[in-house]
Amino acid sequence: MTARLQVIAPGPLTTVQDQGRPGYGATGVSASGAADRASLAAANRLVGNRPGAAGLETTMGGLTVRAHDPVAVAVTGPGVAIDVDGTPVGSHCRIHLRAGQVLAVSAPSAGLRNYVAVRGGIVRIEREAASGAREVFGSELGSLSSDYLSGLGQPPVSADDQLLASAAQAPLPAADLIPHRAPEHGSTVVLPIVWGPRDDWFTPDARRLLVTQAWTVSQDVDRVGVRVGGAEPLARARGGELASEPMVTGALQVPADGQPVVFLADHPVTGGYPVIAVVRASALGAAAQLRPGDDVRFSG
Repeated sequence: MTARLQVIAPGPLTTVQDQGRPGYGATGVSASGAADRASLAAANRLVGNRPGAAGLETTMGGLTVRAHDPVAVAVTGPGVAIDVDGTPVGSHCRIHLRAGQVLAVSAPSAGLRNYVAVRGGIVRIEREAASGAREVFGSELGSLSSDYLSGLGQPPVSADDQLLASAAQAPLPAADLIPHRAPEHGSTVVLPIVWGPRDDWFTPDARRLLVTQAWTVSQDVDRVGVRVGGAEPLARARGGELASEPMVTGALQVPADGQPVVFLADHPVTGGYPVIAVVRASALGAAAQLRPGDDVRFSG
C-alpha cells in the first residue's frame, strides 16, 4: 500500500532530499542531498525506512501537510513544535497519522532545518500545471534531491503538491523515539577542522585567527554554503590566482575579502579561491544547521 500527502503550506523553503548524487562531480553535478544527513537518517530509522530514503527538508519550518491515507511519519533535526490537528505532539518520535489528519511543523527556536520522513519514503511529487495538466517529478541521476545550484531534481515543494510514498519494505522498529540534544539558542557552535589543502596560501597570523577569533554567520546562508564574518579578515601569504580545483562538502573557502565560506551540500564542484581547511565530516550536520547571527568557532 502506498500513502499520499497533500501540501497545504510549504513554509519558506521545503525540498525533497535523500542521499544525493555522489559520483557525478566530473560532469559538474554536486552530490547534493540532505544538508544534515544524520537527521534525515534518524527520521527514516523511526519509520522503518532505509537511511537515505527521500524525505522533506524544511527551512525555518512552516510546513503543513494533510494525510490522504493512514501513514507513519517522524520529524527530526533541531527540537521543534509539531501539531496534529492542532494538538501538540513530540519531535524525534514516530507519529501515526490517520487519513485526513493535518501535520504542522513550526520554525525551530535554534537551528535551521528539520526533516520529515514518511513511511515507505517519498518516490514522486505530483503537481497541477497552469495548463491543468498533471506534472510528475521523479528521480534524476538516481536521486530525488532538489539541487539548489544546478536545478536538478525536484523543484521546491509548493502548496497543493501531492507527495507519494512507496509501500513500506521493512517492519517498524521497536523504538518509537530517539534521544536528541537540542542546540541552545545563543550558544557558540564549534566546528572541528582539518587543515589544508591550501593553508600555505595564508599567513601564520591568519591561520591563528581562524581558530582563535569569534565568527558570526552572515545573512548569506543557503544550501550552497554559509558565509561567516570576523573582526579581522584572513590575510594571504601570497598573491596571484589559484587555478580552479575540486571542492568537497565542508570546504572552508576564503574569497578575496578574507571572510570564509563553509560549503554545504549543493556547493560547486570546483572553485578558484584557496581552501584553508575542511570541516570534519562529523560536524557537517552542525554546519548545516547554522542560521544568520549564530556564533561560530573553528577548532583544529
